[in-house]
Amino acid sequence: MASVKLTNVKKVYDNKVEVVHDFNLDIADKEFIVFVGPSGCGKSTTLRMIAGLEEITAGTIEIDGVVVNDLQPKDRDISMVFQNYALYPHLTVFENIAFPLRLQKTPQEEVFKKVTEVSDILGITEYLNRKPRALSGGQRQRVAIGRAMVRNPKVFLMDEPLSNLDAKLRNQMRAEIILLRKRIDTTFVYVTHDQTEAMTLGDRIVIMKDGYIMQVGTPDEVFDMPKNLFVAEFIGAPKMNTFKTNLIKENGEYYVTPFGAKLKVDGFKGEELKKRNIEPQEIILGVRPEHMLLGKDQDNDIDAKILVNEMMGSELHLHVVTRDNTELIVRVPTADLSHEERAKLTNGHDFHITFKGNVMNFFDVNTEENLLN
Repeated sequence: MASVKLTNVKKVYDNKVEVVHDFNLDIADKEFIVFVGPSGCGKSTTLRMIAGLEEITAGTIEIDGVVVNDLQPKDRDISMVFQNYALYPHLTVFENIAFPLRLQKTPQEEVFKKVTEVSDILGITEYLNRKPRALSGGQRQRVAIGRAMVRNPKVFLMDEPLSNLDAKLRNQMRAEIILLRKRIDTTFVYVTHDQTEAMTLGDRIVIMKDGYIMQVGTPDEVFDMPKNLFVAEFIGAPKMNTFKTNLIKENGEYYVTPFGAKLKVDGFKGEELKKRNIEPQEIILGVRPEHMLLGKDQDNDIDAKILVNEMMGSELHLHVVTRDNTELIVRVPTADLSHEERAKLTNGHDFHITFKGNVMNFFDVNTEENLLN
């Protein structure tokens, strides 16, 4: 088991293309940390630098307190699971899992014991004599994970291991990784572009953009208090509604004035604005689709028209447009609606929306930073 520390790590290709910028991160022993971000943000490159598969241009990487910059991958006591499984097609499942032990010249009796233990944990004992081509995608991924587990490494590195699986298998394997983590209790560094994987698997999430860290935090922290507009719009599905409006202050209380309405900022967010004595100003306001509520045609409700009604089973996704042509998304649980109410929410229907002050997020118009950070 081991901690991992990255200090001022940079990666530059061809002396001019910098893809990871001054990356600093402390990963605790036995922590499950997830790198997430859009394609090309530098998350896999960072993982590969930890693994030793990419050279570091500047900075240091420590594993268990030892600087590993100049150590070969085989000497870092890490195991890596790749997106494409990287199994040997001519070897059986048993021999694929046993391969790293063979390289270490492990005695046959111990090889058999370790492979048997790992295959039992992963539920692939019945496939040990098969070749990879006779396995499904999910079974192949279990074999790849087993090959990584069998060495009992200090750190598990996983590079988008579920991206080649269909949606049903991804859900199943995600649950299995959570259970696996409890069984082997080691340090995990996991890369994905899928925010659902990030939110469900990670103790903490590292959100990246263009080689920079945008925010590091628990799933609750990045969801409830995004550091900037990029994080706010990246985390959450559908993405957060964001639009310009004014933050005003009257008699010591804060209000926002979106689309002609006047809504009080209350709860934790209101108290924070008061504590920091935030100046009234034009802002970018962020409200998640699930926090948008159906209004009742009151003075402070927002008039809107439904453009598209997406029936998602347990909820409706209403794509709406306000009077000034701002498009928003409203998530409505179907269980909250009567049959008559649902029948009214059709394309072209005029209706009203509102939202409460304790779910608002306030971003600076120029810097796009959260005003409450």
